[in-house]
Amino acid sequence: MKQSQTKKAEKKKNAGPYQWALTVFCMAVGLSAVLSLASETMMEGTGMAVALLILTLFIGLGIVFDVIGVAVTAADARPFHSMAAHKEKGAKEALSLLKNASHVSSVCNDVVGDICGIVSGSTGAVIVAQLQRSLDTRSVLISAGITALVSGLTIGGKALGKTFAIKQSTKVVYWAGCFLHLFHRS
Repeated sequence: MKQSQTKKAEKKKNAGPYQWALTVFCMAVGLSAVLSLASETMMEGTGMAVALLILTLFIGLGIVFDVIGVAVTAADARPFHSMAAHKEKGAKEALSLLKNASHVSSVCNDVVGDICGIVSGSTGAVIVAQLQRSLDTRSVLISAGITALVSGLTIGGKALGKTFAIKQSTKVVYWAGCFLHLFHRS
């Protein structure tokens, strides 16, 4: 009986990375399709102000999820054990995030962060097309300028966010836990 349990545990352990990779792949495809469709739908027939707002939203979303992903890998679980013992809202959810830090970080940084980067790039391309149409020009400088601006905002924002996430990891994980607690069923 013990030998059978050992083989099952070993088989499950070996399937883990492949199963996780498949899960992340499916999650990325689904989330990418949803976010891309949402972006396309919101931008259809809109003006420059709405397009810039959508672009800002996707850059900001990528930065926020990057902050959460870094904070989860940097935070210490001890304060959350104490909070959970005192039944503070969000503490159990924060502990769950920390317990699954590698997966949470992968989803936040790689899946959501990368998708937001891709969608913000395509949103930037739509803005370039709108600018070229409104200015009646085909200048490559507009494309290069928008691309550089989107890259700079994303990379600079994530650099600031990482510093904040490391220094304030307990707060960030607690805020994420409190947000997840809103969806908690008693």
